Amino acid sequence: MSIHSARLSALRDELQRRGLDGFVVPLTDEHMSEYVGGYAQRLAWLTGFEGSAGSAVVLAGEAAIFTDGRYTIQVREQVSGDDWAYVGVPATSVAAWLADHAPAGGRIGYDPWLHTRVWVTEVEAALAGTGAVLVPVETNPIDAIWTDQPAPSPARLAVQDERHAGVGSAAKRAEIGDWLAARDADAVVLAALDSIAWTLNIRGGDVDHTPVALAYAIVHADGATDLFVAPEKLTEAVRQHLGNSVRLHPRDGFAAALGGFAGRTVVADPNGAVAAIFDALEAGGARVLPLRDPVILAKAIKNPVEVAGHRAASARDGVALTRFLHWVATAAQDGSQTELSAAARLLAFRQETGLLLDTSFSTISATGAHGAIPHYHVTAESDARIEPGQLFLIDSGGQYADGTTDVTRVMPIGAPTAEMRDRFTRVLKGHIAIATAIFPDGTMGGQIDAFARRPLWEAGLDFAHGTGHGIGAYLAVHEGPQRIAAPNYPGGQALEPLREGMLLSNEPGYYKAGEYGIRIENLVRIERRAIAGGDPDRIMLGFETLTFAPIERDLIDPALLTPAELSWLNAYHAKVTEIIGPQLDGEVKAWLLGKCSPVG
Repeated sequence: MSIHSARLSALRDELQRRGLDGFVVPLTDEHMSEYVGGYAQRLAWLTGFEGSAGSAVVLAGEAAIFTDGRYTIQVREQVSGDDWAYVGVPATSVAAWLADHAPAGGRIGYDPWLHTRVWVTEVEAALAGTGAVLVPVETNPIDAIWTDQPAPSPARLAVQDERHAGVGSAAKRAEIGDWLAARDADAVVLAALDSIAWTLNIRGGDVDHTPVALAYAIVHADGATDLFVAPEKLTEAVRQHLGNSVRLHPRDGFAAALGGFAGRTVVADPNGAVAAIFDALEAGGARVLPLRDPVILAKAIKNPVEVAGHRAASARDGVALTRFLHWVATAAQDGSQTELSAAARLLAFRQETGLLLDTSFSTISATGAHGAIPHYHVTAESDARIEPGQLFLIDSGGQYADGTTDVTRVMPIGAPTAEMRDRFTRVLKGHIAIATAIFPDGTMGGQIDAFARRPLWEAGLDFAHGTGHGIGAYLAVHEGPQRIAAPNYPGGQALEPLREGMLLSNEPGYYKAGEYGIRIENLVRIERRAIAGGDPDRIMLGFETLTFAPIERDLIDPALLTPAELSWLNAYHAKVTEIIGPQLDGEVKAWLLGKCSPVG
């Protein structure tokens, strides 16, 4: 029996002891985070799945793991089909699957600290006709059998200086207070870790790649704030930074504090605050307003200091990436390098900037067939040699105090095939379509997603992920609420209006299972555009590209590009030369100038 089969068996035994007929295992933590600390990696521990999005259901006689199109290949490589059924989302859901598979009269457990009230309501509705019921557990049954479960991180908090944040914490809290007053509310619970970090201008080290700390905050209408965080995380500098208007409490006192709002109105985000928070507030007599966390939109619209910081971080990061791409072109063409050695080399180039604080996510270093797995994670076991005849895809980013980066490039190893060049050029056409898009203020990301797909659709092709995600300012590499994705994309973020000042990625791709993957990713900022002859009362928006590194010209078929697309490409490469070129010299600079010379 494999280790993961044994763990599944142990969980079933634990469920039986608790009188439960099933249990739902999400990939998140008490803050509904996308990336979580080691202590919260329950799905990976149970199943072996190492992706960043997924969930599972365990019943007495069957089990299912749920992933989206990004992980169709990966989940089958990492999770045994003998133990688990593979279920795709959004084609189905945990709620729909339970409605068909939960035993009549069964008791299905869930951890109320790991699911939202919205999720609970959806599943309860799905189970209504089956006789099965959802049962909240007081303690997570996986924790009971995970004998070597890591402890939460002890990392200390750090101050995010206002020269990077642009706006002081007191001003941010005052705005939240005004927002509450306008809604006749007394307080708002901030459960999202990046919302807390942004509001208080602090950063942490509790989650790999995301500079946040495990904490909760309650902001009151007068701007005063209660911060619940482990005392050992607080340095004297952080205490002085927070000041007297931020009252400090141990993190484990948060649940009890929620019971102290009897007769008062408290805002909690139905999509970001877990069900246990709503339960505790209501049990204590509070009136709960289910509204979106007010920090989410404010955080997404970057202020001028944050934008300037991102430009500086992108230019710095672009130099490191360009040096790496030159290394691939000159040192990784003979089969002597592997995915792991390439990722290590790129990390070294970033570290040589002297300002890298972390990578913004686990680098996707993927050659050949691994490139067809959009969120592939290289390990010592999966590490593959980069060999001639392949495409090598590198998706990576850096965390700097002044900005978070995320960029993808593809390099041919040896001569690319005509098909590779065709597919790459179609992806490039989609990338250019987004980069040059002009749209009215209020347009949603779901309305322009098809721009990136049309060149692929015309060849009977597509890709199974969103075209763009928001990005934080030395915070989460994936940040809402904005997104460029199909309108039915999970989570509904594709229906968020795009607003001036938001940052997004532009990353269409194409993946041929078992052979290669292609993705071209830059970050962009939404800016206002003046249109000659347009309606003077209509605000029009477009994208400013912020990422600069060469796009591989040997993979481009110029015959497939229109004159306007060629003009964009050549102008982009001229800008790469202008920004990156002066920071390079010798062989690397000469290589860059060659790669950025006009195409067509």
